[in-house]
Amino acid sequence: MFAHEFVRNAYLAGTFVALACGVSGWFVVLRGQVFAGDALSHVAFVGAIAAAVAGVDERVGLFALTLAVAGGIAALGRRAQADDVVIGTVFAWVLGLGVLLLSVLATSPRGASGITTASTLFGSIYSLTAGASRLAAGIALLVSALVLAGSRPLLLATLDPEQALVRGVPVRALGVGFLLVLAVVTADSTQAVGALLLLGLIAAPAGAAHRLTARPYLGLAISALLAVLAVWGGLALSYAISSLPASSAIIGLAAAGYVAAAGLDAIRTRR
Repeated sequence: MFAHEFVRNAYLAGTFVALACGVSGWFVVLRGQVFAGDALSHVAFVGAIAAAVAGVDERVGLFALTLAVAGGIAALGRRAQADDVVIGTVFAWVLGLGVLLLSVLATSPRGASGITTASTLFGSIYSLTAGASRLAAGIALLVSALVLAGSRPLLLATLDPEQALVRGVPVRALGVGFLLVLAVVTADSTQAVGALLLLGLIAAPAGAAHRLTARPYLGLAISALLAVLAVWGGLALSYAISSLPASSAIIGLAAAGYVAAAGLDAIRTRR
């Protein structure tokens, strides 16, 4: 199957997107910001619709709106870690904005482009061009490097923010930075996995890693590995079964990994 360029492009983008989701997802679960990740994935979809309405590249809307909303959530939250009320309010506002933009798009001359924005909901990893896949891989690799570089202070700020403040760690700045990084991961991954299913690739491998070990760096490695394996296996399955969407196969394997980790954790606990 690697004789096809579209498969090679999918594996290139998917591998590094999965790496970014696994690394950042481990901190998302640790910090209790899964709901924020869900909200940002829907923001990415609305951003794609906004780009279609404005007649600009879809990626402009994806990154611009997602980063803006992530910054707003960070500003409203205590120490840049918004509670469920803040996230829920922003979530509802963004969905309302999405409904408005859909109605505007349907009545505009660019209404036909609404068909292409529908792929943002479910992902279109096999349709990525060589340039788009390289760009997605580069962004994901940069994000992964940033999270790993700041993992030590971010870990302390997450587990013991008071101690982190005493030690001079900029807790609020780290919180804002992490939400912005999560926004970039969300916007970058939406093209591959889709807004509706993206949360599974962020939360499931990370949740499995937290089930399997309490050691931070080992957990980061396991989370990244499980996410990459889910993408590799999902792409292979979807290629072998033409009626199976790639995004569904990827998320199905990621969820299966979490179930397996939960089962192992339960057996270990009983023993």
